[in-house]
Amino acid sequence: MTELLLIRHGETDYNRQLRFQGQIDIPLNATGHAQATRLGARLLAEPLDAVVTSDLQRTRETAAPLLRQRRLDTTTDPLWREQAFGVLEGLEVASVRGLHPELWDAWTRHEADLAPPGGESYRQFHARVMQALGSLAAARPGQRIAVFTHGGVLDMVWREVHGLPLAGPRACAIPNTGINRLGWDGNRFEILRWADDAHLQEP
Repeated sequence: MTELLLIRHGETDYNRQLRFQGQIDIPLNATGHAQATRLGARLLAEPLDAVVTSDLQRTRETAAPLLRQRRLDTTTDPLWREQAFGVLEGLEVASVRGLHPELWDAWTRHEADLAPPGGESYRQFHARVMQALGSLAAARPGQRIAVFTHGGVLDMVWREVHGLPLAGPRACAIPNTGINRLGWDGNRFEILRWADDAHLQEP
């Protein structure tokens, strides 16, 4: 079986401020770097064949502590980026309500085909995530790969595996640096474990 460890990046200031982060290239904050260090220690003895990150620095910085300790085949792939939110990127909810009230009203309905100007719809985003997932599983059969990616990507994976509609609010926990194990038997994906952030709970 192929196993993918899908890992959300560490915390950023935009996460803390509840801003639409999207594809703005925001670095980790101090908490995010501490989370990444704990994650790297957690994965030190994990059998891994390769590491994949999105091309945004918050995922590369999250992978860095692990890669400083282990030599692993490492690839950067923009397909693993967060959803593009277009004109919403960088804005807090209060600002979106004031600047784009009609768009905000539509956004809160979680419609699958709504794309903010300059951004992606859930349906477009889902197609990109499934392309990334399928391509990686096909390219590395029988391997265990750590993928450093984003919360929205993980939401799309959760919906796909559980057969959930793209419309509607998020229905799963996606903690920063949480490890989400996905198995691929050549025919279907299976969630083996989700939202494992035990490394953040240790003293």
